[in-house]
Amino acid sequence: MTYRVLIADDEERMRRVISMEFDDMSDVKVVTACNSVTTLGYLDAERFHLLVTDLKVPEMGRLEFLKAIKTKSPDLPIIVLTAYGSVMSAIDAMKEGVFDYITAPFDKDTLKLAVKRALKMSSLTIENKYLRQALESQYDFKNIIGDSLQVVDALSLVGEVAKTDSTVLITGESGTGKELIARALHYNSNRACGPLIVLNCAAIPENLLESELFGYERGAFTSAEKTKRGRFELAGGGTFFLDEISEMSAAIQAKVLRVVEAKELERLGGTETIKVDVRIICATNKNLEDLVKSGKFREDLYYRISVFPITLPPLRERKEDIIPLSKHFLKRFSLKMGKSPITLSREVEKLLLMHKWDGNIRELQNVIERAVILCKGSAILSEHLPTSISKDSCSTENIRLQAAVNPVQFDIPPNGLSLDDLEKQLVTQALEKSKNNKTKAAKLLGLTRGTFRYRLQKYGLAN
Repeated sequence: MTYRVLIADDEERMRRVISMEFDDMSDVKVVTACNSVTTLGYLDAERFHLLVTDLKVPEMGRLEFLKAIKTKSPDLPIIVLTAYGSVMSAIDAMKEGVFDYITAPFDKDTLKLAVKRALKMSSLTIENKYLRQALESQYDFKNIIGDSLQVVDALSLVGEVAKTDSTVLITGESGTGKELIARALHYNSNRACGPLIVLNCAAIPENLLESELFGYERGAFTSAEKTKRGRFELAGGGTFFLDEISEMSAAIQAKVLRVVEAKELERLGGTETIKVDVRIICATNKNLEDLVKSGKFREDLYYRISVFPITLPPLRERKEDIIPLSKHFLKRFSLKMGKSPITLSREVEKLLLMHKWDGNIRELQNVIERAVILCKGSAILSEHLPTSISKDSCSTENIRLQAAVNPVQFDIPPNGLSLDDLEKQLVTQALEKSKNNKTKAAKLLGLTRGTFRYRLQKYGLAN
């Protein structure tokens, strides 16, 4: 990497002296400017990693010059090198974001050390900025694959709530993309510049979860040798994503309720009340309503976190998204492994469409990654897929054959009918036959509970 350093000084001799300090730095290219106009012009035209200046700018004033530089290049480190130093001018300069302030006559080693530190910081800043931009673009709504009605509806809800600070509850089976949606919510919110802290409650032992969430004071327990901030505090100014929230004990649920309600907490072993500015997003693959009824989840916490619920459908209920998702993963893994573009054979497309996908999108992603590794040609073939997929397709074909032998008989009336009206009647009948048991009603229609709930909402039958 070549660093570009801009030296701004009104004295030609001083510009030469400073430039000579970079002669032994092969990775540095020096550009010089003699006044503020030229300096600001360079900053408009190209990117620099460091500015060294003496700040003698009679035409606009030193601090005004600094402000103009920071307006054009907010992340540019500035080393002020001047013979007119004073404590007050140094303080004023530092307030405007100056990296270092050195008075002449300066020690060459001191300048070189300051330059190396400034270039290192500049490099890290640029790298972090690039990584953040790449991360944010990855979770742009346009990069979430899905054209099915359920996914479009879910993304519409995500778009509506993203710019707010409302608590969101994302529900869906494992592998449906709950964390992807949570990250999209964060990176498309007003808190995108703040941290995104992720915690899977099911992955942390019960006796450690409380300290991870709320932190602890030194001496709170035997191994607490120093004070530690919890995840709620670390997420301050940003978003805290609590995955699998249903795995919390009742005692921890009570403490989380306080944070959700009052945005405050106490560390373990502490007495100080700490305010936290954090947006909370929760996710679960379980039915929290059923857990509330069985006494395994606090009702008050449930209503606090489900201010804005979003349900993600399983992959088997969005068949039209299987091939686009497969092609998306195919492109990603082909690039990652340095392979030429690979396609899906028609036979493989049929097999993928017939598979049940109990593991949802995560399972599909793993299947495609495996296939790309095994593929030596330009197309994914059935031999590159796990045997479970071909077996699953055989059983699906048998069911189709049985349905062809004993089809459901139904005659369309001469005047036609409304499919929506018919579907609404079937949903209503299923509720009646199951005595309003939604799980049984869904089974009667061959639907999952999530899809059945979607139909209830669609026809205004939810209560």
